[in-house]
Amino acid sequence: MLTTLRRIVLAFTQEPELNKALGNMVADVKQALKTDCCSIYLADYQQQHFLLMASDGLAQASLGHTTIGFSEGLVGLVGQREEPINIANAQFHPRFKHAPEVKEEDLNAFMGTPIIHQRKVLGIISVQQRQSRQFNENEEAFLVTLAAQLAVVIANIESKEILSRSKHQQNRQFIQGVPASPGLAIGNLYVSYPKAQLSGISLRKSDNKEQQLSLFNVAVRQTHDDLMNMSERMQGAIPEDTLDIFEMYRHMLESASLGEEITDKIAQGWSAESALKLVIEQYVVKFEAVDDAYIRERATDIKDLGNRVLYHLQQETSSRVHFPEQMILVAEEVTVSLLAEYQDKSLKAIVSLQGSTSSHAVILARALGFPAIVAVGNIPLSLFSDKQAVIDGYSGEIYLSPDEAILNEYRHLVKEEQELQQIVAQVVNLPAVTQDGRSIELLLNAGLSTEFNESMKNGAVGIGLYRTEIPFMERNCFPSEQEQICWYKTVLESFQRQPVVMRTLDIGGDKALSYFPIEEDNPFLGWRGIRITLDHPEIFLVQVRAMLAANIGQGNLEIMLPMVSSLNEVDDAMRLINQAYYEISNETTQTVAKPKIGIMIEVPSVIFQLKELAEKVDFFSVGSNDLTQYLLAVDRNNARVSVLYDTYHPAVLRALNHIAEQAQLSLIELSLCGELASDPGGALLLMAMGYDKLSMSSHNIPKIKWAIRNVSYEQSQQILTQCLMYNTPDEVHNYLNDQLELLGLGGFVRAGK
Repeated sequence: MLTTLRRIVLAFTQEPELNKALGNMVADVKQALKTDCCSIYLADYQQQHFLLMASDGLAQASLGHTTIGFSEGLVGLVGQREEPINIANAQFHPRFKHAPEVKEEDLNAFMGTPIIHQRKVLGIISVQQRQSRQFNENEEAFLVTLAAQLAVVIANIESKEILSRSKHQQNRQFIQGVPASPGLAIGNLYVSYPKAQLSGISLRKSDNKEQQLSLFNVAVRQTHDDLMNMSERMQGAIPEDTLDIFEMYRHMLESASLGEEITDKIAQGWSAESALKLVIEQYVVKFEAVDDAYIRERATDIKDLGNRVLYHLQQETSSRVHFPEQMILVAEEVTVSLLAEYQDKSLKAIVSLQGSTSSHAVILARALGFPAIVAVGNIPLSLFSDKQAVIDGYSGEIYLSPDEAILNEYRHLVKEEQELQQIVAQVVNLPAVTQDGRSIELLLNAGLSTEFNESMKNGAVGIGLYRTEIPFMERNCFPSEQEQICWYKTVLESFQRQPVVMRTLDIGGDKALSYFPIEEDNPFLGWRGIRITLDHPEIFLVQVRAMLAANIGQGNLEIMLPMVSSLNEVDDAMRLINQAYYEISNETTQTVAKPKIGIMIEVPSVIFQLKELAEKVDFFSVGSNDLTQYLLAVDRNNARVSVLYDTYHPAVLRALNHIAEQAQLSLIELSLCGELASDPGGALLLMAMGYDKLSMSSHNIPKIKWAIRNVSYEQSQQILTQCLMYNTPDEVHNYLNDQLELLGLGGFVRAGK
């Protein structure tokens, strides 16, 4: 059953035309279950009905025309109940609806199951049979499993249709993603395709068949040469029979059928990459459907060969790339390295089909001031190519090929945003003080640059979080103590007489060092942060020694320990810090200042030991990103659950408030360095709780300073009291947005002033 299911789903995803894909699928299911009919209906929520899209067994003239209301018939009943329905004689069921045009009078048995994606019924797949009988458990399991696997693919049909429409058809429809970084952008989409993976290639046509054929032939020759070179290099190093794999690859590459099929696809108008994908995946489907294990293994070989040819195709086409002006970057998943690669190429915004609002790429986008939208869905990348777009980073809306009315509307909003930025810039050098005299320190989250001029500081009064792992990630081996001294000295000197909080090496999770690989099944609950550096005191001691040495003559260093989950970790870290301090003191005649030591509050366990921890350290700094992740049990980099990750969740707000209350009782310094501090509503709530130090990216400091200077501390406390009473994140968001509008700060949470 698994092999048949895999073949049906793979064939469905491979077919570029939806109607044909649905038609092939119902025929395959009918054959697999040996039934008399298989049909698929898709939901239309505007019309509140299911539309018969494909069937093998019902009248073909009814396809695309027959509709069944959401509350009508057996199909509607499946949708309402959101579970499979299995009926031996459907025509006697009270919900049976007779539709003469489908010609199902001789079909009695009925089984239908809903196709559900993220709690929404997208359609119904049903099978019918002349014989009056109930379908057995295996047949029901097959249909349910198929529906579950198809759900993700079918979920993006509406988005594909919007993407495929012409400019005149587009009107005001848009693709909905998750807003990740605020702001607006009007520009041209540039798609960054995954490197050398056929599975990541989206099908697209090409007008220049001769050029595509030439590219394919060159890539084949280069792949052939690679295989020859690899075989020669391995000669004598491995057994002769193992070398046969290279000979088999060359044979497949030179196969008349394989090459001819690809060139035929190019002749039909497909790009070289698309033609390669279509043919290779067609062979993979055939191989994986065979019972013989040896033949099935060849599917892996042919995929590998296809990826090798694709690599050379991409090398050939990359030199022909022209980047658009006002570029909006689109990728399967925008990463930090992609942003670094494109940020100097007129980049204005990013769109990531996968990803989450708190990925490091999004955090970097906010720091650079780029609007960002994530979790758009599994839409073929090729449908975004060469289109103009409007990006609304406040609402998560992407307007493709917008009409003139939409363009004019957003041009006006962009102008208002620019005016707002000019207004906000007026407070850069003023203190962050509320209208009734409450003072807040706004600090900088840093690590992406070691150079800090006044314009980059944007009015920050110090560094609340210096991510020391960033320069580690840019190297191919651990840096020496002297190298680290140079790095840290530059940072400390840039903020003379202002605090600089340096976090000790925080790797693990999604922050990896190429030269220190960590492979774990669950990295976010694994070996990361202080756990790694305590297990490797040689790394920890060198880093702390470098920090202390760099601080000689400066005196503004503070050290912060990440990912602390127990008192023992603090004791062990303090012992090593003291050791490093006495070593440096003995190696120099200069005075070595003993820095303040603090911990990050990001693991829920420490929330219940704050009193004991306050007796051991000098300050607390809440990492709201990870704290939210662990409190809600949501992987913040997983697009499937990204909608559940919300720093305004009542549990998160109440935890933050509890931390502030305990810190005040212990008279210990408290700050917050997560993304919540960068949001105006979040900053007001944190201020009301008692957080008097907020750390954020440079780009956001003027905006937060403006918000603080335009409210009173008393107003923020009233807002906090109300927010802590709500039971859902949506209630908090709606109330906060309303309050910001009333305070004249609506331009910080939506487009325009």
